[in-house]
Amino acid sequence: MTATVYDFRTRTIDGTDVSLSDYRGKALLIVNVASKCGFTPQYEGLEKLYRHYKDQGFEILAFPCNQFGGQEPGSESEIKSFCHNNYQVTFPIFSKIDVNGPDAHPLYKFLQAQLRGLLGTKRIKWNFTKFLVDRRGNPIKRYSPRAKPEDIGADIQQSLS
Repeated sequence: MTATVYDFRTRTIDGTDVSLSDYRGKALLIVNVASKCGFTPQYEGLEKLYRHYKDQGFEILAFPCNQFGGQEPGSESEIKSFCHNNYQVTFPIFSKIDVNGPDAHPLYKFLQAQLRGLLGTKRIKWNFTKFLVDRRGNPIKRYSPRAKPEDIGADIQQSLS
């Protein structure tokens, strides 16, 4: 049985297979992202959070997803270019995944089982849903897509202490 996010493997946007155990001891913000979403400008706030907290042991892990209105239709290289060219993203971006349904990535099945959304729902409702994970790999808070990155800094700071 999976106990923490460290028990999962995934692939970077460049195609490298990685274990999330590589992030052991760091607080994480795991986000499903898209480049053609009304919430896409959150990339800017996410990058600011990352730059502010990364030296304290914080990582943002971004997972592109095309399950919501076809808002991430691009290839891996197009997604990477978009993030770097438009928002100067320096945090890790992973391969495009599903976050809901039978083909959902096992990490997202785990996150949904650990932290339910509004009214107790498991499903991810839209892009830019965020999960805060403590330094031991335990999901501790789920944020709706409407939660702005700049509004969760206090929670990140607490997760780092």
